[in-house]
Amino acid sequence: MLSNPLPQEATTAARICVTDISHRYGERLALNHLSFEVRSAEIFGLLGPNGGGKTTLFRLLSTLLPLQSGHATIAGLDLSTQARQIRTLIGVTFQSPSLDGKLTVQENLKHQAHLYGISGGLMRERIASVLQHLGLTDRKADLAESLSGGLKRRVEIAKGLLHAPQVLLLDEPSTGLDPGARHDLWKYLKQLQREQGVTILITTHLMEEAEHCDRLGILHQGELISLGTPDELRASVGGDCLTIHAEHPEILQNQITEKFGVTPQEVNHSLRLEHPRGHEFLKDLIDAFPEQVTSVSLGKPTLEDVFIHKTGHQFWQAEEVE
Repeated sequence: MLSNPLPQEATTAARICVTDISHRYGERLALNHLSFEVRSAEIFGLLGPNGGGKTTLFRLLSTLLPLQSGHATIAGLDLSTQARQIRTLIGVTFQSPSLDGKLTVQENLKHQAHLYGISGGLMRERIASVLQHLGLTDRKADLAESLSGGLKRRVEIAKGLLHAPQVLLLDEPSTGLDPGARHDLWKYLKQLQREQGVTILITTHLMEEAEHCDRLGILHQGELISLGTPDELRASVGGDCLTIHAEHPEILQNQITEKFGVTPQEVNHSLRLEHPRGHEFLKDLIDAFPEQVTSVSLGKPTLEDVFIHKTGHQFWQAEEVE
């Protein structure tokens, strides 16, 4: 495993605190009074559709953009006044590519190591370690431009790990990875968390990836609409989720309200509602409206259901709108 180069005071403060951050691009409000904390040695996910504010927040925390308002600390250091020190303590993997295609995998990693003042035997040890853990050892002599998208992604992540950061920022880390590589990546991230106490913040729009996080913040139109563990978020929905299809959903919506005293949400030309005993309500619904209901599905709440519950529309619809 990679050794820990940080002084003890930085290690004990390896966390992220965001307080009342807002950010604008002209008239567009990208982040709206955002506040949350990432605990030490926690894997924290920012889940949201494209356009929800994840990338803006990531750029702020990685010191690419200056804070416009609010306050943030990383590893106990102030983001506004100590950005230079923060850069030495964090590892960052951006969504956009940063490899030199004309260099080999190993050469890309050597240049990255030199940027952090790492050389000699320590550099060779670090490179060998990240290559092994990310399944890249047999590709170290390959030109970066010859790699598949998934392999390039793994090299990008390896670059961010070379200086053994205690705070790791990953922007959509599974982009381009096949299921096997994604599984291996998460196995390694859990290992970093467990054995070295690394604090990890990821952004993602993938529900499956979000399930791996210890806690999640769900972002929508620049606001934090939910915060908690995946289990806590699902439990907040409050029962089974029913999705009801009908030829005239708006008419059936009114009829259900009149009959049962509950008002379903209309989502993508179907009706959605939550009920603590969904299987019983499903029977009552079919008995009451056998002609109007064309089909119905019943299931336990998912993270997608949490998003619908909070916003009134589906995850992919938010991407289209934003």
